[in-house]
Amino acid sequence: MSETVTPLRGRGRDTRRARAREAAAKYPYIRRKLKPVELLSTEAVEIIEANAETILEEVGIEFRRDPESLRLWKEAGAEVKGERVHIPRGMARRLLASAPEEFELFARNPARNVRFGGDATVFSPVGGPPFVTDLEGGRRYGTLEDLHNFIKLAHMAPAIHFSGGCMCEPMEIPPNKRHLDIQYAFFRYSDQGCEATPETAGHAADAVAMGQTLFGAQYLETHPVMLGNINSNSPLVFDGRMLGALRQFASHNQGTIVVPAVLAGAMGPVTPAGCLAEILAETLAGMALTQLVRPGAPVILGSFVGAISMRTGAPTFGTPEATQMIFATAQLARRLKVPCRSGGSLCASKTADAQAAYESAHTLLPTLLAGVNLVTHAAGWLEGGLVAGYEKFVMDIDQLAMMQMLAQGMDLSARGQALDAIREVGPGSHFLGCAHTIANFETAFYQSNIADYSSYEQWSLEGKLTAEQRAHRVWKKMLAEYEDPGIDPAQDEAMLDFIARRKAVLTDSIDDE
Repeated sequence: MSETVTPLRGRGRDTRRARAREAAAKYPYIRRKLKPVELLSTEAVEIIEANAETILEEVGIEFRRDPESLRLWKEAGAEVKGERVHIPRGMARRLLASAPEEFELFARNPARNVRFGGDATVFSPVGGPPFVTDLEGGRRYGTLEDLHNFIKLAHMAPAIHFSGGCMCEPMEIPPNKRHLDIQYAFFRYSDQGCEATPETAGHAADAVAMGQTLFGAQYLETHPVMLGNINSNSPLVFDGRMLGALRQFASHNQGTIVVPAVLAGAMGPVTPAGCLAEILAETLAGMALTQLVRPGAPVILGSFVGAISMRTGAPTFGTPEATQMIFATAQLARRLKVPCRSGGSLCASKTADAQAAYESAHTLLPTLLAGVNLVTHAAGWLEGGLVAGYEKFVMDIDQLAMMQMLAQGMDLSARGQALDAIREVGPGSHFLGCAHTIANFETAFYQSNIADYSSYEQWSLEGKLTAEQRAHRVWKKMLAEYEDPGIDPAQDEAMLDFIARRKAVLTDSIDDE
């Protein structure tokens, strides 16, 4: 009997889960119906803002190896001493007033356009790890095939709205040519929006050129089609390579995310308030520079918050202090009237275990409740960002879909109030077979494709699989079911031709732009 019943039950669950995923996929990105949680008082936020202005004016920010940025600041009225720029109190904030409070990023598929700012929340996956891991292959260097796999998984995941940055580095390709293959993969294997590779001005220029090949040069001047993630070298330094990339993106009206990577105790003070003042100073300086390059260029205030273990020096995530900084970052961005990027599913765990789950949950839920607009590293992050995990990716996208449902708020329509069901059932009966339940049971609750809710006996009969083992099966199945979104052959040929011409003139040296 069990040999007959088990597959039927499995197929029934698969059908319900598939229908639930189809319903979720109708939402291109989240429009939150939950009010953001304001963790800090107005007085507390004003203290942090005042301290950031003091840092800009008294301590200054170094803009290293980029004479053009120094020239722009000097002409704007800042005090430039060598490579250090002292920005008068209020100047960066005034410059930033020209940046859009919200902006749309345009994808190959218009149905997958996303919006940054306001009540929008956009989930994107892990970016940047040199390593990948899965239950079969273990921990290893990432390859171009792995990158293609993660792009395809993100393309299919209902609650991944934006492909984000490089989900794993294809380590077999020379670093100075790698960005071309990465950008092509994003444009070719998904019709979602994406980030570009911004390590140098040359890399950024190549990304813009590929975007122009795909969308048209004039289109890019009025339509952002990519974001460039610009990191400061905390504390209080911007490097010439990142600055060159920032200027490339801003000058072509493409979005930039200015992101200090501040781990408290290492690149920032050991206190959240001190870190926040530093983060705000660095983001104000970087975002204001985009407006000096091109007033009105879209820009996002970013933060990457965590701490280091005072015993080992290793990064830690999901701590109460990091949670405070996520909430505060979103508040600071709203006061500046710019979109915010923060949070994710961050953890220090080496595998998709309980530590990974706890730390990721303590990062992801506050990120949603804080009202963050762009949630990077939302799926697949392991080992402090060194590793992209296949099973972790699938477990995370399951949680992201739950967050999508939570963000919709409570249904208070006639269906949600369910008075007809209560009248039908009355006292002392049950709701299992009433008309309201029959009409709504398939989509009444979020149906996880990872969690196991069966009895111990049923779980045993089905192999006693752990969540990680079930996730392994899911990502394998997803890749097997991936459907190529297609691309215009002429556009594809033009991009491949551009890549071939660029690779012919680039050496394998990291300094060759």
